[in-house]
Amino acid sequence: MPELLSTLATTFGYNQFRPLQREIIEASLAGRDVFALLPTGGGKSLCFQLPALARPGLTVVVSPLIALMKDQVDQLQASGVAATFLNSTLSPAEARSRLAGLHRNQWRLLYVAPERLMLDNWQENLRTWNVSCIAVDEAHCVSEWGHDFRPEYRQVAKLRDLLPAVPFMALTATATERVRADVINHLRLRSPEVFVASFNRPNLTYRVTPKDQPIKQLISFLSKREHESGIVYCASRAATERVAEALAGRGFAARAYHAGLEAEERARNQELFLRDEVRIICATIAFGMGINKPNVRWVVHHDLPKNIEGYYQETGRAGRDGLPGDCLLLFSAGDVAKQTHFLDEIADEHEQQVARSQLRQMVHYAESSGCRRVELLSYFGETFPVDACAACDNCLEPRETYDGTVVAQKFLSCVYRVRQASRFSVGLNHIIEVLTGADTDKIRRWGHDQLTTYGIGRDLGRPAWGAVGRELMRLGYLALSDGEFATVDLTEEGMAVLRSRQSISLTKPLDAPKARRTGRREGEIACDEILFDRLRALRKRLADERKVPAYVIFGDTTLRQMARLYPADEDAMHGIFGMGEKKRAEFGATFASAIGEYLSVNSRQRFDD
Repeated sequence: MPELLSTLATTFGYNQFRPLQREIIEASLAGRDVFALLPTGGGKSLCFQLPALARPGLTVVVSPLIALMKDQVDQLQASGVAATFLNSTLSPAEARSRLAGLHRNQWRLLYVAPERLMLDNWQENLRTWNVSCIAVDEAHCVSEWGHDFRPEYRQVAKLRDLLPAVPFMALTATATERVRADVINHLRLRSPEVFVASFNRPNLTYRVTPKDQPIKQLISFLSKREHESGIVYCASRAATERVAEALAGRGFAARAYHAGLEAEERARNQELFLRDEVRIICATIAFGMGINKPNVRWVVHHDLPKNIEGYYQETGRAGRDGLPGDCLLLFSAGDVAKQTHFLDEIADEHEQQVARSQLRQMVHYAESSGCRRVELLSYFGETFPVDACAACDNCLEPRETYDGTVVAQKFLSCVYRVRQASRFSVGLNHIIEVLTGADTDKIRRWGHDQLTTYGIGRDLGRPAWGAVGRELMRLGYLALSDGEFATVDLTEEGMAVLRSRQSISLTKPLDAPKARRTGRREGEIACDEILFDRLRALRKRLADERKVPAYVIFGDTTLRQMARLYPADEDAMHGIFGMGEKKRAEFGATFASAIGEYLSVNSRQRFDD
């Protein structure tokens, strides 16, 4: 442990481990297979990077995205770690040079895509490179139940036969219990040590607001965050370009990013975002950004995500540095209808059924009046210890309730009458059509226009009835079947409520949130904001000179600590978060000089803990 802590401080500039990192690293160094589930920003990468420096041999990191490989390797090399990657972006000469370095045992970490590992000529290489660990990053890609299944990831298991004595490590930020079991099975992990950290991201604030003129809503949101980096997620390629153009036309530095762009333009837009030349990236939900940018301060979902796992991972791109991040979802019934229409086009019935179930859970989250954090953690099988997190819209501005006894009785009664008359169940939409008196072929054919509940809900629109029906499901009075066609039925509790006519309190629909903040936000570091801006400008200049993203030099957390503690000489830089020995030797004097110059004309500020 003393050696690990020393490497942690001198190489990475951290004086302590994050939750479960020490245990994961010790298990890996003991030669055990490991499955590790840590939230985004929880320090997954260190779990294989630090052991790679603590033992002889090469650690091979399987990574799904080319951009992510370069990003991590740049940061490791800036900290003095011998790391490299091999992928299709390299010229033949550069690839040969790196392969020669691998044969000379020059590198401690090699990042590579799963497809390359399976090439015939690689098998002999892997046998001769003294591989000491295989780390499978983004391991949820192994499972068809994950939100980003990639069949080529399953081929990695073949390395078990090629390198039988080499321990495996599988790491992910998003996986339900079913996905965890699937990953362990398909990667053939041997009696693995399983580590599951809390999914809670205390520094993130979650909000859902009705979608109404989304561009205006975006501009209002962004006008309070002019100097912050963020991502706008959209459901289609066309939407990303439309939103990016609309924002750029109003003076915001915004670019689109999706799989349909030319590779050169996509890479350029990402590079501009990483270097803070462009503050806003508008990206498709379906296309992973593959970035490790720690100073993303906000994430907006312009359109409804397909599932909670994707939503959790995408919101998790905010606040990776531990500083506060804001997550906003613009929600509308129209988006639900669009997503449902897309699901209708899925040919495989099983796949369609899974997708529908995931979408229902996403809608449930968006419409819920309960704590957002409780809802998210519950999805992943975790219980949040309190009922209110004080960092989501429903906790900060609780939604109003109303006496929904009459509308609930109408809805429950309609479900009962339809089932009684037809001897079969129908879907939620059909119940709403009966309530609103719709004239459809199915209603006439099945005689549902003759029911006493036909048309008794004409006073409410279909979206309002949809919200009522979904809340009755959340309350446990209605249940949705899991069959090929999702039908709705009364539960025992629902039947009891219908018979007793007990009063039911329902939640008023989502309303635009009031602009309100209470107290200090989790992760905030109070500092001299003027000095912080100057240090940020210095960091950008140094990064531009080296042609790397700014956070490769230092993260915002490091700059904020400097702007709080005023280390005006190189020795005073000891103990600053993220200040390893190589970075202190290379940049310490430059930043200390800038701080000393600032203090020559400005007084120090004092900050409460």
